[in-house]
Amino acid sequence: MEQVITSMADALLVTSNSGKIKKVNRAAQKLFGFEEKELINQPISLIIDEDELVITAIYQHSYLKRNFQNLEVVCRTKTREKLLIAFSCSVIPKRTEGLEDIVYIGRDITAWQRREQRTSAQYSITRILSESQSIKQGIPQILQSICQNLGWDLGELWTPSQYIGTSVQGDSLNAVLRCVEIWSSRLVSVREFKAITWQTTYTPSVGLPGRIWIRRLPLWIKDITVDGDERRSQPAAEAGLHAAFGFPILDDSEILGVMVFFSRDVQPKDKDLLQMMGSIGSQISQFIKRKQAENALVESEERYRDLFENANDLIQSVNPSGRFLYVNRAWRETLGYSEAEIANMSVFDIIHPEFKQHCLQRFYRVLSGENLGQVTAIFVTKDGQTIFLEGNINCKFVEGHPVAIRGIFRNVSQRVAAEEALRYQHKETERLLLNILPVAISREVKKQPASIAEDFADVTVLFADIVGLSEIATSMSAIQLLNLLNPIFSVFERLTERYSLERIRTINDAYVVVGGLPIRRQDRAQAIALMALDMQTAIALFNTENNQNFSIRIGIHSGSVVGGVIDDLNKFNYELCKDTVNIASYMESQGIAGKIQVTENTYKCLCDEFVFEKRGEIEVKGKGKMTTYLLIGRKE
Repeated sequence: MEQVITSMADALLVTSNSGKIKKVNRAAQKLFGFEEKELINQPISLIIDEDELVITAIYQHSYLKRNFQNLEVVCRTKTREKLLIAFSCSVIPKRTEGLEDIVYIGRDITAWQRREQRTSAQYSITRILSESQSIKQGIPQILQSICQNLGWDLGELWTPSQYIGTSVQGDSLNAVLRCVEIWSSRLVSVREFKAITWQTTYTPSVGLPGRIWIRRLPLWIKDITVDGDERRSQPAAEAGLHAAFGFPILDDSEILGVMVFFSRDVQPKDKDLLQMMGSIGSQISQFIKRKQAENALVESEERYRDLFENANDLIQSVNPSGRFLYVNRAWRETLGYSEAEIANMSVFDIIHPEFKQHCLQRFYRVLSGENLGQVTAIFVTKDGQTIFLEGNINCKFVEGHPVAIRGIFRNVSQRVAAEEALRYQHKETERLLLNILPVAISREVKKQPASIAEDFADVTVLFADIVGLSEIATSMSAIQLLNLLNPIFSVFERLTERYSLERIRTINDAYVVVGGLPIRRQDRAQAIALMALDMQTAIALFNTENNQNFSIRIGIHSGSVVGGVIDDLNKFNYELCKDTVNIASYMESQGIAGKIQVTENTYKCLCDEFVFEKRGEIEVKGKGKMTTYLLIGRKE
């Protein structure tokens, strides 16, 4: 039995019922740092705090005929280091009542307790950092959480400014550190120590806070009463404080403050704890920077609120879930909602149902940091009207996290309505074009049926577009736009008459002219080319006289009107006419601002009389690659 007891891995102690140690094994000697002779006949209070409470609890369980299992007891080593021991205890009965022995079998669970404490501390601090509304609300809670979860008695925050996070003037090497926050347990009497701390300042490298500040690393002191801090060693000893550690609050290379903690116990250096505290210091610095950015955002938005309120554009700001943070007066007046209603709404409540899915996709893209440039949106007002908007949206990020999505929009509902009307006009123009050509040709065929293939096989079509006209139209009223453009189109009309050409109709921004229709035999590709050059001159003159910077893009194509006659006058193949118009339109839309682009057909008709520059090949829908040229001018 003696060999079994000696070889046991767990610590074993046998005491009398009064707590005097009668026997210990080797594991117990090693655990507590005593030799056997130093423990025999000594009270168990030498290693167990509150031994009387432990003995009483064991006897109470003995009366119930049960052993006492996993009794967690704070013990002390020979060097007074604290250990948490889980004891299984039992009373050994004897014939004479009152002479029973107590057997303690103990296992060191200090490391397990520390892991549990540190996990709890990490969780608590993470929760505080995520829930605190301000820096001043969060810091005291962090000091308290570290002390309570890790078993320390007092915590301090030292900064060189009025409070952590406020700007520090000058070099951090010349900082003067002051305590701005203290939390202490009720188990210690530290009134005098606190009073001295509030009045104490440290410079870098002086005292525990100053040494941490200059090193920018966590630091541990086994016993501050013998550490040589002339300013607080004596007050700490009088308050019963001994062990201390601290860590910096670092944001990259910038140090914001120092946290320091004290314990009533003398404790050896704990490297794992210091490493964890270094990580916590980084978390706290990120929290401070995030709150600073949020505060700056609020201040910035407050600063511009008055400006936004008087803007004509619709301005809004929403949080990442779409809830409105702010809308300006123009937004409220346009959509028709009151501030009270907006407070309970999200941006998805006002988006047109047919546009909602598209809007959600763009919303998530902006949250991910993508820059979308100019966007369009369709909102529905309170009274059910649909409004069309154009503008820009961007996302504000703080520490990599989205905090606000802001949008500035212009109401373009009138322009959209006008464009829809123009699209209708374009369709009507195409219908008119396909109707007017057959009628004209039919007239000539009735007059001269034998000459149709020779006289009317080819036409030349010109498309001209004032570049950027749609954007210009958004910045002025319809009347202003009409007054601006009327002189230009008046010149174009005179040129059309001068060269005896046929204007089909203005399609969107494009001015469309045809040369070679049977109703005017004298029209030729040459007339179209001359008109194109004169249109360029007219635009240049208009810019000079009206202080504008317009440019015109022109496209020209020559092609067949009639592919042939099948049986009678009503069965011509007029589809080739539509094909000619489409190619001319592509020459314009794929052209260069300020240039006249023509197809190879037109080039062959005009190359003897006009100067050209070869542009190369471009892709034309339905036709593949086509060689194009730029008309420069007339040959001398």
